[in-house]
Amino acid sequence: MTLTPIASNNALGDDPRRYAHLSTIRLEDPDAVARAAKARRRHPGLKYGRQNFIVAADHPARGALAVGNDPVAMADRRQLLDRLQIALANPDVDGVLASPDIMDDLLLLGALEGKLIFGSMNRGGLSGLVNEFDDRFTGHTAAALEAFGADGGKMLTRICLADPDTVSMLEATAKAIDSLAERKLIAMVEPFLSVRENGKVRNDLSTNAVIKSVAIAEGLGSTSAYTWMKLPVVAEMERVMAATTMPTVLLGGDPEGTQDEVFATWEAALALPGVQGLTVGRTLLYPQDGDVAGAVATAASLLNHTAEVSE
Repeated sequence: MTLTPIASNNALGDDPRRYAHLSTIRLEDPDAVARAAKARRRHPGLKYGRQNFIVAADHPARGALAVGNDPVAMADRRQLLDRLQIALANPDVDGVLASPDIMDDLLLLGALEGKLIFGSMNRGGLSGLVNEFDDRFTGHTAAALEAFGADGGKMLTRICLADPDTVSMLEATAKAIDSLAERKLIAMVEPFLSVRENGKVRNDLSTNAVIKSVAIAEGLGSTSAYTWMKLPVVAEMERVMAATTMPTVLLGGDPEGTQDEVFATWEAALALPGVQGLTVGRTLLYPQDGDVAGAVATAASLLNHTAEVSE
């Protein structure tokens, strides 16, 4: 049993029982998730000259529910699924990056037909946790991603030079990259140089810090053949992209400034060599004006879809 995805121009739902079917399926027929994964139509494939647009939805699994000034914006799973279906209904959205629980819901909803799928692998470094840098792999495994036909896995790689947990996290990340590469799956690595200030983890978004994080992350694992970078848009992005030859997707985070200002920075970064597209979540799923479909359409219009370069 699957549900029909909602249309891209639909408003957010208000029926509290609109996803009750998911609970019924999970209770009575949990194997339906695997069947849906096996039956779905795969993405036609990655092409040079066509940037990809991936919607991110793995924040709740880390306990990160805030968007802007709302500390629990992502807490309502029904609204999150509404917003994800609106985004995924746009044909220019190529896929999703999600934790296992959200991925399973989307599979049951039939919302991932023809889409790229990236599973979120390390969610153990919970937001605010005393040992947040000990970011254990508690989500998708490479074996599970292969089993349900995913295209790759994503791992957050926060590097804190003052925290001894960083070395074990780097080792775990390298092993995950190898495990994905053995299965010819993409390892989407999201590196940051990070510090702990007043009990909170802060990512250093200075240009030099981002460049250093890239240098460390792209050397992890015994091969980089299947490794991508997932990087923030920062000042002097040209210097950042000069630090790697790996396909790179831009992350959205929870940016400051107006929506137009954010889109302008993305557009400039998308024009740089090596940038393969966007992997954005909160900025588009919870836009300032509430128009999810409009925000997604605007972001999609920034992507470079040139003709394939002839050999």
